[in-house]
Amino acid sequence: MADDKSDDTTETARTSETARSSDADRSPTTDAGKAGATPATRGRSGNPAKATAGRTTRQRKPKDELRSLDDPISARAYRSPRFLAGLVLVLGGIAWMAWYYAQVRPGSDGQPGSPAFMADLERWNYAIGFGAILVGLVVMAHRSTPLGRGRGVVVGMLGCFLIGLVWICTFYVFTNDISGVPLMNDLGQFNLVVGIAFMAVGFTYATKWE
Repeated sequence: MADDKSDDTTETARTSETARSSDADRSPTTDAGKAGATPATRGRSGNPAKATAGRTTRQRKPKDELRSLDDPISARAYRSPRFLAGLVLVLGGIAWMAWYYAQVRPGSDGQPGSPAFMADLERWNYAIGFGAILVGLVVMAHRSTPLGRGRGVVVGMLGCFLIGLVWICTFYVFTNDISGVPLMNDLGQFNLVVGIAFMAVGFTYATKWE
């Protein structure tokens, strides 16, 4: 019995020494951790976890901004200089041709309208108008515009392809009597050039498709 008690006493002493050594090993690390949690790292709330979360949020903010730039309907994309310049060219080309066709080209009496310089250009007005439209579409095929990224690329590409295809098909359908088709009746065989040009611009958008 005495031997059993002595063994128990020895075992208890060993357990106490092991526990004390474990506490001694952990204490420097704990103190270092507390020392590292300075007020600068704790933040205003005094909580290191919240300070770390705040830094993570600040680090992710630029990624969120880049993601918003990739959004095709971002307000910043619609205010980009390339998009505004392309839009002005497209609308200006349409307005130029519409004004010439409705007001300047010689009517049934054979007399041209005004301004006189547009009357002197004759069918070159269509080259100016369509040229402005096509250049405007090419200018907008850029990542800084809504049509140059994401779903906008698909819209621009398919839109140009369809316009060119419909233009050529319409010309072939009414080629025997095209006098009743506005605008096409002045272009004649150049309608094929217009259709092919729109389809060529569609390939410009296709190169931006990811």
